[in-house]
Amino acid sequence: MARNMQPIVKRCRQLGISPAVMGYTSKTKSESIRNPRGQMRRKQSEYALQLNEKQKVKFIYGILEKQFRMYYEKAAKTPGVTGETLLTTIERRLDNVAYRLGFAMTRREARQAVTHGHFTVNGKRVDIPSYLVSQGDVIEVREASRSSVMFKRLLGEDSVVIIPPTWLEREKNALKGTVTRLPVRDDIEFPVEEHLIVELYSK
Repeated sequence: MARNMQPIVKRCRQLGISPAVMGYTSKTKSESIRNPRGQMRRKQSEYALQLNEKQKVKFIYGILEKQFRMYYEKAAKTPGVTGETLLTTIERRLDNVAYRLGFAMTRREARQAVTHGHFTVNGKRVDIPSYLVSQGDVIEVREASRSSVMFKRLLGEDSVVIIPPTWLEREKNALKGTVTRLPVRDDIEFPVEEHLIVELYSK
């Protein structure tokens, strides 16, 4: 399976997004600006702006071009605003939901955990990161996986407090969450001009 292995902080800087969106909050040496003048950008063309928005969304969610185009084509055929439908559909991916529930530190970690079969949806094991959750779905860490270091750190007094988005609900002191409603445009946690993506694909 193809994977996006681009350096996180460097790529975030190129795309103009905060590493916190990717789940990285600590300062690292690679975040220092060695050449401030190098951060000055020339005025971008319309195409460059459109491409940047597409690359931003692809990078944040860890999606490659073929699958991203499939999401766009599906959104274009769905009633409603195409750009908003595109974003909210991608937000429903199981790997993203696992990350947003706090079951993984980053989306990359969540994607790997899903692939390794650590989660169930409505009691059934699902190992497809692109699986789209629906309203009422219950996402849970498998009983056999709870003893692993990855999930042990999520329980107990020293565990990090995670506040999931309003469309998700996580049970207290449990590795279980529920999709209370489908996400809407306001639930997207990073700035993006999705209309530029639509314009890019509409050419």
